[in-house]
Amino acid sequence: MKNRLRELREERGLTQEELAKALGVTRQTIIAIEKGKYDPSLRLAFKIARFFGVKIEDVFVYEGE
Repeated sequence: MKNRLRELREERGLTQEELAKALGVTRQTIIAIEKGKYDPSLRLAFKIARFFGVKIEDVFVYEGE
């Protein structure tokens, strides 16, 4: 699954650590999501979208198999 997390985070001038704290996750989780090595839970995906004030599909794009 592709995502725009890094792009959204950088647009707002946030560090990975700041975003992690705001979302209640570790910096390692943010790194893994940004690199596409970890797909967040549905709950976390919605939390991320809500944090940035966008729809979930504006952050995450499923590419299929």
